[in-house]
Amino acid sequence: MRNAAGMLGIIGGLIGIVVGMFGFGYAELSERHAEVGEVFGFLENPGFIRFASFIAPLLAIAGGAMAKSRALWGGILMLVSAFFFYSAFGFNVGTMFPIGFVALGGILGIAAGKPDEPKAHF
Repeated sequence: MRNAAGMLGIIGGLIGIVVGMFGFGYAELSERHAEVGEVFGFLENPGFIRFASFIAPLLAIAGGAMAKSRALWGGILMLVSAFFFYSAFGFNVGTMFPIGFVALGGILGIAAGKPDEPKAHF
């Protein structure tokens, strides 16, 4: 389960980088050029979009990298990343795979425990 959580977190984070680049780019473009925002719509909170565009893929990749040695912390980071993806971009065709991969990786990371330990994390 730890290996699966790690791979899902890293793959979801890499896909999330693409989503984050588009989100950050649109936030900057619509803020600097008002005519783009008028045509395609303004963002309600561009600062949060910029923050989530950077931090969500970062937490996903870091959580995936930590999943082998610190599965609980890696799982928590991946679930926080999935929350940021969902709250910033919603669930749509562009975010379904990053959210799904990272959330599943987070659940697997929290549920994982070493086979030789009687208790998983606690």
